Amino acid sequence: MAFAEKNLLTLPPVEIAGRRLKRYHVTSDPAGIEPEVERAAYALLPELLPEPDGTPAAGFVVLHRGGDTGAYLNTYSWVWDNVLHFRGAAAGQPALDCPDTDPAHFVPTERPWIGCVWELAPLGHERDAWIRHMLAPDTPDLAAYLGDALPSGTTDTGAGS
Repeated sequence: MAFAEKNLLTLPPVEIAGRRLKRYHVTSDPAGIEPEVERAAYALLPELLPEPDGTPAAGFVVLHRGGDTGAYLNTYSWVWDNVLHFRGAAAGQPALDCPDTDPAHFVPTERPWIGCVWELAPLGHERDAWIRHMLAPDTPDLAAYLGDALPSGTTDTGAGS
């Protein structure tokens, strides 16, 4: 099977456990990710987020619905001023130690993987946005950072951003 980009949907930021998070959804399905998968993923988020450390409590999540029974939740949180903290979870993927094939039954993963080729599309943009709005200005602007997201489109949207 040849490689194909997937759909990338950018949703408004949410606040979970005191942390403001941008949201990206990745899927091959033009209808998007099933609501029950989204609800289950976001219900697990507080468990995946780091403790506050004085850095503005922000980050982004990538929720990916695989083409089979799998679903993947990647959380990236800004810590230590300029470092990305990563935690992930998976559902419906027995190869990743999920207990069943239910794409809404998320469990944290301990593998050191930070994302697949489709899930990595937002990383370059988010790095640049953090610098642009939080590190480079004399006064950091969290609202501007949260408003600066990749546009919806496909996962190749992140190329060259």
